[in-house]
Amino acid sequence: MKDRHRVLFSPLNIGGRILRNRLVAPPMVQLRPITSPAGLKWYSDLAGGTGLVIVEATGVPLFGDTLSVQKLARLAEAIHGQGALAAVQLFPLAHLKEPAAPDSLSAADIILILEQFAHAAKICRDAGFDGVEPHGAHGFLINQFFMPGKNHRTDGYGGSPDARGRFAVEICRSIKQAVSDDLLLLYRHTPTGDDYSIDDSLAFAHSLADAGIDILDVSPARGRVAAELAAPFKKTLPVPVIAVGGMEDPDAASEALAERRCDMAALGRALIADPLWPEKVRDERIDEIFQCVKCNGCFEYLHAGEQVSCAQR
Repeated sequence: MKDRHRVLFSPLNIGGRILRNRLVAPPMVQLRPITSPAGLKWYSDLAGGTGLVIVEATGVPLFGDTLSVQKLARLAEAIHGQGALAAVQLFPLAHLKEPAAPDSLSAADIILILEQFAHAAKICRDAGFDGVEPHGAHGFLINQFFMPGKNHRTDGYGGSPDARGRFAVEICRSIKQAVSDDLLLLYRHTPTGDDYSIDDSLAFAHSLADAGIDILDVSPARGRVAAELAAPFKKTLPVPVIAVGGMEDPDAASEALAERRCDMAALGRALIADPLWPEKVRDERIDEIFQCVKCNGCFEYLHAGEQVSCAQR
């Protein structure tokens, strides 16, 4: 292994859990039921060379009857069996396309969602997962609460930046109260938006850290260079930072870690194209990597309702 790539494969201790390396398989909707044989194989493949696998956005109302401890335990075992830690990204609605907006939620709706996050976290813990991640990014419901252009509430969940971040902070607190330190608590956030700045996000991230998050997952984090938008969080937060975007180049990912712009590098489409990316980089078989060419064929499969795979293979 060349020295410049060695940083990708250094271990990381977070809350007493050891990631064998700094590579993350991020949450990616892939249209295979996550506890089906096809879903288990998908996640087992992603876990083969990464330090952490984050299972795709999964609606908290589904935990219990639809997603039982027994079913999810098989998924945790499939990931752990390949040597990676396992987390589940939690989504506040049953499905990503379910319509909802901050202004449409009643106080009772918010209380119910907080309870559902706590319940889902308990099930993930009992199934053997290492962590959970509220999905607060990419313009979905939790992120919309943080957006002044989307959140017009006049109660304690709208108005000031602190009030607009309250929903996310309370979700994190509800999870911590439910499972304490039994699980790592991640949070995914989009660092800038049409109507909020990186400084707004930095203040918000400190509130999340105060609420008990163990890892901040910044998506997207690529600016002019990989992890540029993650760097301000890495510089000031007391928790490790995952950077998403632009990490498919081993040199770029290594530089982002070496320059301390982030603590972990998420690969995404690079792993769809070649799940053996980590192994090939570790063994310096870079020329053998099946490169993602950003044709977006995987997204086309997704939008067509077909199981996601690399369109070039």
